[in-house]
Amino acid sequence: MSDILAQHTIEQDWSAYTEEEHAIWRYLFERQQRLLASRACGEYLGGLKGLGVAAQGIPELERLSDILDRATGWRIVAVPGLVPDEVFFGFLAQRRFPSTCFIRRRDQLDYLQEPDVFHDIYGHVPMLMNPVFADYMQAYGEGGLKAQELGHLKQLARLYWSTVEFGLLASPAGLRIYGSGILSSAGESVYCLDDPRPRRLRFDLRRIMRTDYHIDRYQETYFVIDDFEELFAATRADFAPIYRELDAVPEIAPDEPADGDREYGAFGQKERAAREHGPSLGRKRLEDVR
Repeated sequence: MSDILAQHTIEQDWSAYTEEEHAIWRYLFERQQRLLASRACGEYLGGLKGLGVAAQGIPELERLSDILDRATGWRIVAVPGLVPDEVFFGFLAQRRFPSTCFIRRRDQLDYLQEPDVFHDIYGHVPMLMNPVFADYMQAYGEGGLKAQELGHLKQLARLYWSTVEFGLLASPAGLRIYGSGILSSAGESVYCLDDPRPRRLRFDLRRIMRTDYHIDRYQETYFVIDDFEELFAATRADFAPIYRELDAVPEIAPDEPADGDREYGAFGQKERAAREHGPSLGRKRLEDVR
């Protein structure tokens, strides 16, 4: 496995970034900072501060790795782009987070299908400063290698999507964001908490593993955890019996209700009616949040 991982590792070559690329980082960083102060969870904000990630420009991954390593034993490895599933899970299982090095163009500021260095570093890495979440990510990597052997990657990918990428946390102050796909998106940072249309359901492992999702629009359903211990506890079980159980039940569409759903109680009857009859969602777009 070590040889395979090494084949997908590159050098960042920080000195090759242009001033335009650093300027794009600054723009994205400053825009999100304005939005997330009252929207992101405390664990994320603390991790961002602890890493020293700032607006000056694209950070050096080696410097961040040294800080992260001291905090939770994780390091960042630079990769050329999306890597095969086996490689991705292998990195996570070894407490290595694979990050791309390129940054989006100005015509991609509001939507980018493939993760870039802003999504990976600004969105993902601060959460790895939290010991419980860091352990969850390692357990997910180990589980991914097993799921690949069992032929159930689709179910496990849904867990990653609904937690690591698009998860919400029920804090004493209200709903907060911890999912990196939201944290790195200006439009969805607002939409996920303020818009009445999406469903916000309490965390349910089997429900998540049955629920499909779209990659080119805002989420129709978000899942809410009470704390990161709840999330980590979900990965401790042997998933093999759960996979067999899921084989016998139908999948659930992204906007489809299911028996046993427990909705987070932030929206009342009027808001739910507006959600059900509101306009359909198209491709991701940024409302005027400046």
